[in-house]
Amino acid sequence: MFALLRDLRRLRLQIDLPAPRRGRSLAIRHVDAGSCNGCEHELTLTASPHYDLARYGLDVVASPRHADLLLVTGPVTTRMHDALLTAYHAMPEPRRVAALGDCALGCGILGLPEMLAGRVEDVLPVDLRIPGCPPDPGRIAEALLSLLDGTAG
Repeated sequence: MFALLRDLRRLRLQIDLPAPRRGRSLAIRHVDAGSCNGCEHELTLTASPHYDLARYGLDVVASPRHADLLLVTGPVTTRMHDALLTAYHAMPEPRRVAALGDCALGCGILGLPEMLAGRVEDVLPVDLRIPGCPPDPGRIAEALLSLLDGTAG
């Protein structure tokens, strides 16, 4: 039992995430605007015991009406354009948008030009850019936590 606790403490030190904050939270609504699902797999890992972003007050919510941040993955397809705008306008003020992955930032090769409305910045104002194809969970965690710190850019 003590060996397990010692290993868990060592693992926590290896993660390099700050100590949990009190009194701050971030409700996240994720929207897949046309991705290959690579970013979604990495995003799912941020909720695993290794990162456990819920302990920092970050939570994925089911409705944009409860969200502080709209997290968009993939290039915006023409079919998802209106749904993305609807989700954005359903959010309460102040609204924040994060583009997750190279495809959302316009660097990807996913999709045919006639099927794409463009990158997320072409449709919505983006507050946070998280590059990578796909970005690893550590980078996603650091970027999302930077919103709580006020150091995001």
